[in-house]
Amino acid sequence: MKGRENKPHIGIFGRRNYGKSSLINALTNQDIAIVSDSPGTTTDPVKKSMEIAGIGPVVLIDTAGIDDFGELGELRTKKTRQIIGIIDLAILILTENRFGIYESELLMEFYEKGVPVVFVHNKSDLESMSDDLKEEIEIRYNSRIIDFNALQPSNLEELIEVIRISIPETAYRQTSLLGDLISSGDIVLLITPIDIEAPEGRMILPQVQVIRDILDNNCIAIILKENEAAEFLKNSGIRPKLVITDSSVFQKVDDSIPGDIPLTGFSILLAKHKGEFQKYLEGTPRITELQNGDSILILESCTHQVSCEDIGRIKIPRWISNFTGKKLDFDVVAGLNKISKPITRYALVIQCGGCMITRKQLVNRLRPAIEAGVPVTNYGMAIAYVQGIYERAIAPFVKQQQDK
Repeated sequence: MKGRENKPHIGIFGRRNYGKSSLINALTNQDIAIVSDSPGTTTDPVKKSMEIAGIGPVVLIDTAGIDDFGELGELRTKKTRQIIGIIDLAILILTENRFGIYESELLMEFYEKGVPVVFVHNKSDLESMSDDLKEEIEIRYNSRIIDFNALQPSNLEELIEVIRISIPETAYRQTSLLGDLISSGDIVLLITPIDIEAPEGRMILPQVQVIRDILDNNCIAIILKENEAAEFLKNSGIRPKLVITDSSVFQKVDDSIPGDIPLTGFSILLAKHKGEFQKYLEGTPRITELQNGDSILILESCTHQVSCEDIGRIKIPRWISNFTGKKLDFDVVAGLNKISKPITRYALVIQCGGCMITRKQLVNRLRPAIEAGVPVTNYGMAIAYVQGIYERAIAPFVKQQQDK
């Protein structure tokens, strides 16, 4: 399952034939998911985007039954549990007032990953929710439970309101990328190379996000290619408040931008915005400790066609190997696919900026490494370190922390 939508994800869970697909159809007012009386109709997670007033666009994920069995059933439930790491809110469906081991185990996984839960007692037309179940959910789990009939959803607005108040604001309220670094009227210079990695006829997502944030902060964005920056500054006399560059041309831009002008990278900016920045600061210098035979895990958050100049698969391994002088092994895992090897096999984990995924997905992606004591870093921070400009690239954010 690839988390490629940078918007809140809501997972719908429950046993087979409990009405998960009917619920997603009721929420979207569309026949998105196949509905059947036969248990196990949903085999793979099904995703659907919708708009919720007060939150904005969200992604609903319909999952396979948590009580599935047999060889195929185990694969389905495994996929269902993988979804927990990428969601911001869980909806757990119950029917006939049944609450047992399947639900208890699932709830433990929700709480371990910090996922809030809304309970829905579905098929209320067949059996209404009991007072005992309501009391257990509200007192033991400190959560709301709605008695509901997905086929005739007369209280749909009540359910949507509970979803609205239960999903964390951090999942949908976007904080400013640059708000703490710039003020109204400031000029920000963006260095955006147009090379084989640049998409045809458009800019990459981090560049677009930064441009929008500059405008939202009532500032001025000037966009140049890397070979134009020095001449522009010389001829215009403009001194930008901040320069942001693509990590792949860090060294060239560092040479062309005066040392008293703050400089950082798009990837480092994203690391501060949605990554584990403090852990990156601790983990990046560990690059110097790498030894022959060490394995390094590179985590991409999207899937794309690999070119001969691919930053994560080609350039970063080459730069780190040249910097350390060691013979290293590199594994790449794209999207939010499972990491097949034990995380403790790795001496370092390098995460991309994560422009295509939510903060929750990125944090959960790195959690196993951090909990195991494996150093983590970020594309831009690792590149800046091996190219000798690490201190300059992180300086705007370190100074920001010191000033607080």
